[in-house]
Amino acid sequence: MRPDDFVRLLDTHGPPLILYARQWCDAPEDVVQEAFLKLVSLRQLPRSVVPWLYRVVRNAALDANKAARRRQRREAAAARPLRWFVEPGIEGLDATAAVEALQGLPEAEREVIVARLWGGLSFEDIASVSGCSASTAFRRYQAGLDALRKHLGVPCPIRSPND
Repeated sequence: MRPDDFVRLLDTHGPPLILYARQWCDAPEDVVQEAFLKLVSLRQLPRSVVPWLYRVVRNAALDANKAARRRQRREAAAARPLRWFVEPGIEGLDATAAVEALQGLPEAEREVIVARLWGGLSFEDIASVSGCSASTAFRRYQAGLDALRKHLGVPCPIRSPND
């Protein structure tokens, strides 16, 4: 294809192709540009260039629309607050207050508490994951539990000597 034929094709069909792509995606100019770049890169021109362009633009616009929807779902999921509890309440525990209390903890304490209570990790395992000693992991765990009890107004459970 000669350069002036390409320019004429772009001038004649570019704006209608943009309009065509706009019905499916938010970036129709990009889709049309990619279609023309694809056309230029072909070794052999299609038999009917204009219908080929429309097909390529349509497919690319639909793909762009799918990608945008996936991105929106991921962004919406990332924007949702963390959901720490599956159950709305556990034995009288207000899950919303507990989540608020957990989020208010320093990151190191929260990490140890979640790893220990939900993950079932030992303090040695937590230490290897977080890069501290087992005794530091235990101190963070205790400090975090104390802060949670204080925030939630829950006294420390009294254990019998047989526990």
